[in-house]
Amino acid sequence: MSSIPDVELNGELPRLGKPVLVVMLQGWIDAAGAANEAMNAIEAQINPIPVATFDADVFIDFRARRPTMEIRDGRNSNIEWPSIDLYAGHDRNGRDVLILTGSEPDSAWHRFSAAVRELCLRLDVSMMVGLGAYPFPTPHTRPSNLSCTTPSSDLLNKHAFVRTSVDVPAGMAAVLEQVLHDAGIPSISIWAQVPQYIPAMTYPAAAVALLDGLKDTTGLVFDRGSLQQEAVIQTERLDRLVAKNTEHQEMVEKLEQAYDTMAPRPSADTNSELLSEKDIPTPEELTAELEAFLRDANPDLP
Repeated sequence: MSSIPDVELNGELPRLGKPVLVVMLQGWIDAAGAANEAMNAIEAQINPIPVATFDADVFIDFRARRPTMEIRDGRNSNIEWPSIDLYAGHDRNGRDVLILTGSEPDSAWHRFSAAVRELCLRLDVSMMVGLGAYPFPTPHTRPSNLSCTTPSSDLLNKHAFVRTSVDVPAGMAAVLEQVLHDAGIPSISIWAQVPQYIPAMTYPAAAVALLDGLKDTTGLVFDRGSLQQEAVIQTERLDRLVAKNTEHQEMVEKLEQAYDTMAPRPSADTNSELLSEKDIPTPEELTAELEAFLRDANPDLP
């Protein structure tokens, strides 16, 4: 088998049955680290087998993503290098899955996406799904809505995700959507909405939503029980924080009203009008005070 430029294979490529490729590369938008949490949950469950490593000297700027030096009692004991890796494994039902994890490439995006495309073709990938999360004026008292991006009209019409129309900077997942779509591999990215007043906290409820969206889109099944428990605990904590201030309660209630006016969500068999942030009647100041309040709050508050 011929080599793939800029890729080090871990022996022969595994024989897989139409695997789904799940992509989450760190460095682009991931509000509250929700997509990374979802990917960590997946990686912990699939018993990952290394398939390939991408040449970090080609794709990673080590001055932007410096390696970590491990110092033990003054001794430089190890250098931990950023990497981009492809692993294989199985979901809870034994279905083959591939995960692409690590740092988003800092350069040579065309070369990187070409290498991923070649790997996907050789591994007979049936579908690619990217995971992401972004801040949005939505309340923590409601489930995280999911939006999507995809070049495929079939996928867009098949799944009832929130849609929007906007020009924004692209991440590598968006590039892979286009490249793999052009190679005949259906591709979509799923984005969870995270309350914009969650400052530096994790938000496991969004990670749960991403795993649910992945299941709805691909049929892949992963245990989300631990994340769900964390989400319940965090919601209770946020409820207690908000309950301490009448104004903050009113702000969350307005966000709830805006959220509820968006129901029912667009379905695959309707021509529902596209939804975007401008459709939500919530000015920026609506969450500004709550954001500041939560940022200064003690995260260990009982």
